[in-house]
Amino acid sequence: MKRIIRKPSRYELKQTAFRWLLIVLGNAVTAAASSFFIIPGGLVVGGTTGLGIFVEQLWHYEYARVITVYTANIALFILGAILLGRRFFFATLAGTFLYPAFLSLFDAANAAYVAAVGETLSGGDAFLDAFFGSLLFGAGIGLVVRVGASTGGTDIPPLLLQHFFGIPVSISLWVLDFAIVVLQLFAGSTLQTVLYGIVICVLSSVVIEFVTPLGRRKMQVKIVSHHYPEIREMILKELNRGVTMLYGKTGYLREKCYVLLTVVSSRELVRLKNKVQEIDPEAFLTVSVVSEVRGRGFSRESINLPKEEEGMGELEEAEAEQAAPPEREASAEKSK
Repeated sequence: MKRIIRKPSRYELKQTAFRWLLIVLGNAVTAAASSFFIIPGGLVVGGTTGLGIFVEQLWHYEYARVITVYTANIALFILGAILLGRRFFFATLAGTFLYPAFLSLFDAANAAYVAAVGETLSGGDAFLDAFFGSLLFGAGIGLVVRVGASTGGTDIPPLLLQHFFGIPVSISLWVLDFAIVVLQLFAGSTLQTVLYGIVICVLSSVVIEFVTPLGRRKMQVKIVSHHYPEIREMILKELNRGVTMLYGKTGYLREKCYVLLTVVSSRELVRLKNKVQEIDPEAFLTVSVVSEVRGRGFSRESINLPKEEEGMGELEEAEAEQAAPPEREASAEKSK
């Protein structure tokens, strides 16, 4: 059977370009954290960067860290590709090579800056190195993770443990990063340096949790009102948002009603509430935060349905009810 290749739409091309932009930017920001703050500050961190620092401290070779990061990333990537398959291959390929490349570039940039100014960006302040290193490191990884990609390296062993033994990635990744940080004690790092490394691991994890869903949080609104036709019309036409009509029943009078469900951005929420109040001051409205929304108008391109298709579902429902009376009469006779 011949496979039909569909030409991607302009929206899909924009989404793909944006995804790759975040992957490149995320790897660059993560490398900048190491080259401009963590390494010049004499601090340590987890991941393949931490392994590179460990090897560099043991061998005292200028390029030992970058070589170690490249070697570890490629070795772990090959292992993951063999055991986890093609989907993993494409999701991790970019990070495996981008991060070490940016690391080499920013190491050279930092050396040039120090040679010109005479000091590092933080001025030798360990607190600033740890704070900004954590901030940038977490932000970079968060940008990569939010588009479903990976920076490679030590992300891969936790994925293997989850795949074969069911161990959660978050737990094994924390254990691995902390082990790499503590390992620096055997390469001559002081206890204070290792403690700073633990702080970096914790703070960067917090930043990752903040950045990953950033901009994806939306407001889910449920509206109960006897004026639901006007409110529905307002949401569709004025806010240009979708709306779902849920069947409900009031708790006290047990009257049948509709519950309107829609998802809007934070900026649109105030406008929606004001419009609902104008239509029905007695409307019952609840708002809840959802961490992510996928579908038309959010993660996919919006489409405008033809005007003549509006209400087609109600027409089909009415036609079905007209065809149903004989069955209802038969069931009523049986109940008698």
